[in-house]
Amino acid sequence: MINPSRVPTGINPNVPNAARMYDYYLGGKDNFAADREAAEKIMALGPSREICLANRRFLGRAVRYVAQQGIDQFLDLGTGLPNQNNVHEVARQVHPKAHVVYVDYDPVVIVHARALLAGTDTNITIVHADVREPSTILDDPETKRLIDFSKPVGVVFLGVLHCLTDADDPWQVVADFRERMAPGSALIVSHLTDDAHPEVGVAAREVYDEADAPLIHRSHEQVARMFDGFDVLEPGVTHVADWRPDEAWETELSGSEWWYVGVGHKPATTR
Repeated sequence: MINPSRVPTGINPNVPNAARMYDYYLGGKDNFAADREAAEKIMALGPSREICLANRRFLGRAVRYVAQQGIDQFLDLGTGLPNQNNVHEVARQVHPKAHVVYVDYDPVVIVHARALLAGTDTNITIVHADVREPSTILDDPETKRLIDFSKPVGVVFLGVLHCLTDADDPWQVVADFRERMAPGSALIVSHLTDDAHPEVGVAAREVYDEADAPLIHRSHEQVARMFDGFDVLEPGVTHVADWRPDEAWETELSGSEWWYVGVGHKPATTR
């Protein structure tokens, strides 16, 4: 677990943090007691670890597919704490020199990501920025150094848009990135929903109300809107276990209905 005596400046270890809670769900050690306590409350409501594992497996499948289509540069927004099968690890199985820019606003994530990336080549970097400010990310010198927006790019919103309120307008956030993406680019999205479990969703949101970021469950229609201007690849915006599973056990993970996921392709003419 994180040593409380070595907490980065500006971090309150007594306030649950969404990224560190997610780390705990996946069996990580980069979390505080407050994160574990909040995560345990969520886990009491349903199969949280399986839900997060399913999301992580989707990331690997989606990034690998996009890389196989020839895309060798990725922008991972709201990356969270490092875990297995990070975007650069998956992309580089296809393109050994793939460029990857990770983005997060959480100082703890930044510290751990920089430690992970120490000693790697200069084609991978981390940018400290807020996804709600697309221009700050798009115009960051490190983003410009590694991402050529005149060529197709894979833009990843994995489990981050449900931390944005409607007032933050996640649809416009995605659109701002879409406008800078060249034709042939890909959009990867996963988003939590409580369509199948509205009462449990209420209880889960109450836990996150005490954390540093909200949890906003959205409907299938609302998540599908995030792909406006993209051609959504088969099987469409669907539950996580139904998106091109590699192995049978992936379809058997509990809680697939809690995620809507999809991958979109930007056509030559945005509609």
